[in-house]
Amino acid sequence: MALATLVERRTGNSGWIDVVWTFGLGATGVLGALLPFGNGPITRRMLVAALALAWALRLGLHIAKRTRGITEDPRYAKLRRDWGARADAQMARLLQMQALASIPLALSIVLAAHNPDPTLGWRDLAGTLVFVVGIIGGAIADRQLRFFSQSGQSGICDRGLWAWSRHPNYFFECVLWCAYAVIATTAAYPFGWVALLAPAGITFLLLRISGIPPLEEHMLAKHGAAYRAYQEKTSALVPLPPRG
Repeated sequence: MALATLVERRTGNSGWIDVVWTFGLGATGVLGALLPFGNGPITRRMLVAALALAWALRLGLHIAKRTRGITEDPRYAKLRRDWGARADAQMARLLQMQALASIPLALSIVLAAHNPDPTLGWRDLAGTLVFVVGIIGGAIADRQLRFFSQSGQSGICDRGLWAWSRHPNYFFECVLWCAYAVIATTAAYPFGWVALLAPAGITFLLLRISGIPPLEEHMLAKHGAAYRAYQEKTSALVPLPPRG
C-alpha cells in the first residue's frame, strides 16, 4: 500500500489504489499458500494459490480497465477534498490502515492452503464451488454495469442483478471470501477457524466503511431523488426481489 500511495501521487488518479491493493493481496496470498511449511498436501496449496491468483487477475484487470477510463475515483476524490491541505498525509495513513485490514484476508488464504488434512476432500470441493459462484457472480455484475455505462444510457443501472441488489458485485465478493473459510475450518485444525475473519471482515468493510457508504453518498449526490427511489425498492447487498 506504500506503493499504492506513490502511484496515486504520481498519476493523480486514485483509481490505481484498488488495482495495487488487489494485485498486492493476490500476490501475498499466492506466495503464502506456496510457503514450504505445514503438513498440508501440495495439491491443496496449489489449489488455493490458483484461487487467489484467479481472484487477483479477474478483479485487478477489471479495475485497471475501468481506471484507465477515468481521471479519479469519486470516493477517494471526496476524501481528498474533505482533507484539504492534509490530503497527502491522510491518504497515506488511510492506505496503511487498509493494509492492516487486509491481514485477515491474506491469512485466510494461508490457513486454507496449509490445512493439514492429508488428502483433498469435500471441504476443498465445497470451497472451490463457493469461490466459483463468487467470482462468476461478480464478473456478471461488473459486465452488466459496464454494458449499461457503455450503452450511452443515463440514470441508474437497475437491470439484471442490479434490480435485485444495489451492490451485487460486493455481495459476490463477500461470497468469494467464504471459500477459504470453508476449506480451512476443520475440527482437527484449530487455527483454521481464524479464516472466518476473512468473510466477516470483508463484509464489514464493504457494508459499513470503504464500500457501500461512500459509494451511496456519491450516487445520491449525482442522482438525487432517483437514487433514493432505487434505495427504497432495492436491497443494499443481498440480492432480493425488488420491493413495491
